[in-house]
Amino acid sequence: MSSTPTPAPGVPEQLQRRLGVPDAVLIGLGSMIGAGIFASLAPAARAAGSGLLLGLAVAAAVAYCNATSSARLAALYPASGGTYVYGRERLGEFWGFLAGWAFVVGKTASCAAMALTVGSYLWPGQAHAVAVAAVVALTAVNYAGVQKSALLTRVIVAVVLAVLAAVVVTSLTSGTVDAARLDVGSDATFGGILQAAGLLFFAFAGYARIATLGEEVRDPARTIPRAIPLALGITLVVYAAVAVSVLLVLGPDGLAAAEAPLTEAARTAGADWLVPVVRVGAAVAALGSLLALILGVSRTTLAMARDRHLPHALAAVHPKYKVPHRAELLVGAVVATVAAAGDVRGAIGFSSFGVLAYYAVANASAFTLSPAEGRPARVIPVVGLAGCLVLAFALPLSSVLTGAAVLGVGAAAFGFRRARARRA
Repeated sequence: MSSTPTPAPGVPEQLQRRLGVPDAVLIGLGSMIGAGIFASLAPAARAAGSGLLLGLAVAAAVAYCNATSSARLAALYPASGGTYVYGRERLGEFWGFLAGWAFVVGKTASCAAMALTVGSYLWPGQAHAVAVAAVVALTAVNYAGVQKSALLTRVIVAVVLAVLAAVVVTSLTSGTVDAARLDVGSDATFGGILQAAGLLFFAFAGYARIATLGEEVRDPARTIPRAIPLALGITLVVYAAVAVSVLLVLGPDGLAAAEAPLTEAARTAGADWLVPVVRVGAAVAALGSLLALILGVSRTTLAMARDRHLPHALAAVHPKYKVPHRAELLVGAVVATVAAAGDVRGAIGFSSFGVLAYYAVANASAFTLSPAEGRPARVIPVVGLAGCLVLAFALPLSSVLTGAAVLGVGAAAFGFRRARARRA
């Protein structure tokens, strides 16, 4: 007989709390230290030029505010769904729905982009086929239970950190280092720095995965506020070290022109042996991002299905594995279809817009907390909210227009559903 109690009629079956601080930190690291650091430096350098490090600092500051707000809210509302739940509870049903919609749609596009990144590094000629295979394999891993996902994430994080450390050490000890390349020149504009920050923010956004797993974390009031800043702090140190070392070797112009910045840095530093290692590391990093993205999107889908903003059948929890199996299968099927149909890397800008909208709701929700509820210093959610809005609208115009249109479709669908409910 199973020792798991059967939920009362009408009460949604709960996920099991299995994750401690180390596992939660690793899931956050697996989400952040992924393909973003291999791919986002070049477009950010094209936007900011020699102001790249300033853009990284702005992105990190906004991410810190978002992480602090998210951690306080996640400790108070330890349920799957993250900001979807916080917005619903603190601001009203519409804002919760809008946050969940932005997260699910934006991150589904990110999943497909990460899958295609795996394919382009491992087998460029068959990138779409490899992408679909990666989605199927990682969906199966997630289906088997969150502990197995955390175990695989631990391996992926170790491999990626080893590769990044090799790039940093090789770059800094090469004869091509020039400290003058870190100087901020006239090519760095305020608008360019903000746009670079918006692009780099995409690589920081993974700490949301810790919050969306709130229902599967042990002692969430203690674990989540510790895990989120730890994961963010480690990630910032790693990103800063990589950005500085690559800039010292390539310079802003060389970095902006590089298709694969870390590979180019290794080659320029005279370490040709490291080039294939970096390629494998990039593919592994993309796999880690994809694993955590599928995990997070499925949990937000679960929360929205419980509230019937999505089909209620997606709220089912597997009786053996204790995962939202229908939500995971649907997310995997949609991502595999998008990855097979075309290149979605252009959707990364939209994903950044959606993620920034998601965190804007998180900061607004945190602002409503009372001191007894663990409210952060007022300045943190204020700066976080303002930073999210500024960075969102500093993104390329096509990303802003696409993102606003998709959020508008979600808002219209919410209004239509509410109107139908009133007539019924």
